[in-house]
Amino acid sequence: MSRRFLITALLFAPLPLLFAFEEQPKVEPPVVLSDSCARCHSNAESAVAMRDADGAPIAPHGLWKSSMMANAARDPLWRAVLSSEIAATPAAKTEIEATCMRCHAPMADEVGLDDHDTGHLTHVLECDSELGGLARDGVSCTICHTMDPANLGTEASYSGGFKLNEEKRIFGPHNGVFTRPMRMMVGLVPGYAPHIKSSELCATCHTLETQALDAKGDPVGATLVEQAPYLEWLNSDFSGAVEQSCQDCHMPTRDAVGRELLTTIARHPRGVDFNLLEPRAPFGRHLLAGGNTLVLAMLRDHADELGIDVPAAAFDATLDATRAQLQQRSARLELRDVKRSKSNAADGTERELFELALDVQNLTGHKFPSAHPIRRAWLQLVVRDAAGRPIFASGRVNNEGRIVDGRGDLLASEKVGGPIEPHHDVISSSKQVATFESKMGDIDGHPTHLLIRGASYLKDDRLLPKGWSADHKEARRTWPAGTEGDKDFVGGSDRVHFAIDLTGKNAEGPLQVEATLMYQALGGRWAAELFQYDTPEIKRFARYFAAADRSPEVIATATR
Repeated sequence: MSRRFLITALLFAPLPLLFAFEEQPKVEPPVVLSDSCARCHSNAESAVAMRDADGAPIAPHGLWKSSMMANAARDPLWRAVLSSEIAATPAAKTEIEATCMRCHAPMADEVGLDDHDTGHLTHVLECDSELGGLARDGVSCTICHTMDPANLGTEASYSGGFKLNEEKRIFGPHNGVFTRPMRMMVGLVPGYAPHIKSSELCATCHTLETQALDAKGDPVGATLVEQAPYLEWLNSDFSGAVEQSCQDCHMPTRDAVGRELLTTIARHPRGVDFNLLEPRAPFGRHLLAGGNTLVLAMLRDHADELGIDVPAAAFDATLDATRAQLQQRSARLELRDVKRSKSNAADGTERELFELALDVQNLTGHKFPSAHPIRRAWLQLVVRDAAGRPIFASGRVNNEGRIVDGRGDLLASEKVGGPIEPHHDVISSSKQVATFESKMGDIDGHPTHLLIRGASYLKDDRLLPKGWSADHKEARRTWPAGTEGDKDFVGGSDRVHFAIDLTGKNAEGPLQVEATLMYQALGGRWAAELFQYDTPEIKRFARYFAAADRSPEVIATATR
């Protein structure tokens, strides 16, 4: 008897000969809580399935549960931002809630959002009901794995326009899978589909366009591309001949030291291995690491209050993976053209200049930073004399995570209602800082932090991905703003020049130069703007924010 015949015979034998599966209640459409998937796709002490070569656990459920995807509906920053949008435009409350929950609580949305006569669709995020459980499970297993490929990559699929498979099929990266266990457990039929590894799958929620509304909730005739990592990826070398998809970076099929993962993909619900299963590749680590260390730490530190049953150690591991992503695969910094020179000013006096350039290279397949406009990166440059005393500083931050000048005073662009810090090709003052960020403007061209008011970008000098082209079909929706005239701002990099006047300063050499590329998941100015609104969600987030470590993340450094 062949091995495959034996396996087939066993799988279709009476269940007592195998194991006792409990028939699961079926929910229309094909969405189930992640706990159902965890019965076979989580690690168990007595099973070697879903472990790397060193025996470390890499089961999908175990890695996913401490990700931002798993906690998309519990994210306190999202809840605060959502409440501010509603407070600013109460007439559009239902539309705003439904739009946001489509991607943050997609399983509940698929079943059908219900306010339970409270007048708030967000009620399901708190209520003790089956719908509430689905809502709080965030971007769960059956959303991504039952997504139908029919409309992926089309305009109709963007802004949460995904469709789930109506034939109860659940997709993975492997051929020849045994279907009976999953059919019995969750009522879904597993099978191979290549789109599960495609960027088009991620594009459904990570390509988001919002219609600008006025304070009355009426459209003003403008649409903003709120986030577009997929469109940016399309207009890059990463989508070229040797395609590198979203999953290649965010769900790697290699372990932490670069070895290809080869493992069995499931274990028995009783906590032991399916002995007849053989190891398979590829196996994607469901790390889903992005760049939001701030909220991940909040989820860990306030898990009880947020109703999160995940060990702190799991969040620590996800934080480590996120910092590794930021520090190793996001950007590179190079110090160039360092020199001292002398010149004559207009009044005839001699000036002593210290000049250098910083090359910032984007290593990602999209803009850096990408996605929601709360994020920013910037250059911090400190020049010290031979004794170590600072004689120039640009881009330093205070304890609140807001950028200050060389004297420690808050920059005007960091104040609520202040001006936008322009894009800089040359920095000559400590009151200037080279930031890489997107700043929205309303229909009248005034700066705004409200997505529902955003009609255009007044500034978008986030680093373009390598290979970005002005001739690409997605150039319009990924076009930078405010960088006109800067010939060094190109696809993949930007060069920022510094011209520091040392005249009259005690600048005996050798001088010490320290350059750092800094990053915040939530810009200090943006947070201050958010806190102008008074909602329970914002009060809760402000409490978390006050207790958080608001130190910016260090992405790259260069010294001379």
